Amino acid sequence: MTELITAVEAYDIRFPTSRHLDGSDAMNPEPDYSAAYVIVRTGGGQEGHGLAFTVGRGNEIAVAAVESLAQLVTGLPVAEVLGDLGGMSRRLTGDSQLRWLGPEKGVIHMAAGAVLNALWDLRARRAGKPLWRLLSELPPEEIVDVVDFRYLEDALTREEALAILRTAEPGRAERRARLLAEGYPAYTTTPGWLGYTDDKLVRLAEEAVADGFRQIKLKVGADQAEDVRRVRLARETVGPDVRIAVDANQAWNVGQAVEWLAPLAEFDLYWIEEPTSPDDVLGHAAIRKQVAPIKVATGEHTHNRVMFKQFLQAGAIDILQLDAARVAGVNENIAILLLAAKFGVPVCPHAGGVGLCEMVQHLSMFDYVAVSGTAEDRVIEYIDHLHEHFTDPVVIRDGRYVAPERPGGGAEMRPASRAEYAYPHGPQWAADTVADGVDGL
Repeated sequence: MTELITAVEAYDIRFPTSRHLDGSDAMNPEPDYSAAYVIVRTGGGQEGHGLAFTVGRGNEIAVAAVESLAQLVTGLPVAEVLGDLGGMSRRLTGDSQLRWLGPEKGVIHMAAGAVLNALWDLRARRAGKPLWRLLSELPPEEIVDVVDFRYLEDALTREEALAILRTAEPGRAERRARLLAEGYPAYTTTPGWLGYTDDKLVRLAEEAVADGFRQIKLKVGADQAEDVRRVRLARETVGPDVRIAVDANQAWNVGQAVEWLAPLAEFDLYWIEEPTSPDDVLGHAAIRKQVAPIKVATGEHTHNRVMFKQFLQAGAIDILQLDAARVAGVNENIAILLLAAKFGVPVCPHAGGVGLCEMVQHLSMFDYVAVSGTAEDRVIEYIDHLHEHFTDPVVIRDGRYVAPERPGGGAEMRPASRAEYAYPHGPQWAADTVADGVDGL
């Protein structure tokens, strides 16, 4: 009897991080880290887990978007879907009516990514492998089969992608062994939230260095004088040999970014992240030219592979920051990794959030083993909160991600946490919603 996908379920899960200003920055002063959480169920009783990350209000819209896509997956044979995840990606992102809501961007695209990540999680579980290992053991031909090369071929053809993967293939086993032995480099944003006091910044920066991190990141962009003071404090705390990156979270115009960074240059900044609108390719290129040697980084809000293609073609970024839950899942992120390898730009993913560290580590580790073949100048962001809610939380040792060995893609949240933080009726929210007169949202 053919095993079918019996359900694609979506849940509104929110964490009240705004209560302690965790995650606070110039554009998001009081975020509640949230997830449109997806479970794909099969007739055989197996599950795949994925999510779309949001910061509170509007998470219900992402849930509705997942529900609108469920009909495209439910009832299909499991083996057929998992055997052609490239075809399923095109089905979800190319539906002739739902595509109008993007196309290939925004909430509907993030929802497609959540579903696809859940399907990849299911495939990895059935294979008994962590996702990074499943991907890095696939033949090059199968890897390119999951990529949609439409709109990319002026920058990256299927044949070029195959050549990149085949070049990396002979060293896969050696790099896999090194990854398992040494882990993957990380940096931490934990000390850097704008809402933190000076004492907390200093304490967390000292702890980061003691824990082996060789790079920290601070949020900037609300007050220039305060930014200079806080970055100076951080530099005095960590010393000259630890990299400091800063993140403006899109706060500035192009000229303003250049002016704002000038007094910060004395602190030997490694990169400036999201200095302006995430859609402004030429603006990033202009900033990059004027603030060098400070590197320019962006990508956590970049819609899709086509935008990344343009950033790379225009020479607009030094660091590419893909996100596990912003674009259309594993499939599109493989395309982005291949683009970055073609242009020789390091990938330093965005993480933190809800489950993003757990998910994105698999992409960087796959890139190291099977695509770029290097971890030089590459680091995965790490933020020390909310990991306890996941069944396979990230492990950091000596400032490096320990390669996960449990089957799956890392997104599975503990059932007790899903119940506790379900919005609006979970125990963490029920008192608030009753006090506010909210019922049944």
